Amino acid sequence: MISPAKIQVRFADLDTMGHVNNAIYLSYFENARVHYFNQLLGLDWDWRKFGCLVVKNEVNYFLPVFLQDQPEVEMLLESVGTKSFTLLYEVKVNGNVVTTGRSVMVCFDAKANATIPVSDEWKHALAQLRVASN
Repeated sequence: MISPAKIQVRFADLDTMGHVNNAIYLSYFENARVHYFNQLLGLDWDWRKFGCLVVKNEVNYFLPVFLQDQPEVEMLLESVGTKSFTLLYEVKVNGNVVTTGRSVMVCFDAKANATIPVSDEWKHALAQLRVASN
C-alpha cells in the first residue's frame, strides 16, 4: 500500500482568513497524483506518449487547514472506463478528513495530440490503489 502524500502548507497557500485558500487544494491533489503515479508507474514512464489529462475536478470543503497543520492526501480509485478513470482524494489532518475531491482523468498521447484507451499498464497500476467504497 502506498502511503499518503504529505503536504507542507506554505505561507503563500493561506488567504486573509489565515487558512488554506480553496484554490490551493487542486495543487494538493496534483501533488498527490505525482506522488502516487511515481510509485505506481516509475520515474521512467513516458508521459508524453502514455499520459493523462485532468478534464474535471470537484472539491468538498469540511474543515479549514492552517499553516501549522500537516495534511496528508490519500488517492483512491473510483472507476476505470475505456479512455478515462476517476480518482478520489481524502485530505486529512491528524486523521480527520478535512477535504475530499474527485478528478476525472483522460488518457492522452501528447505526441499524437489524441486521447487513447486506458492501457493495460495503467489498469494494473490503478488496481493497486484502494478502491473507494460507495
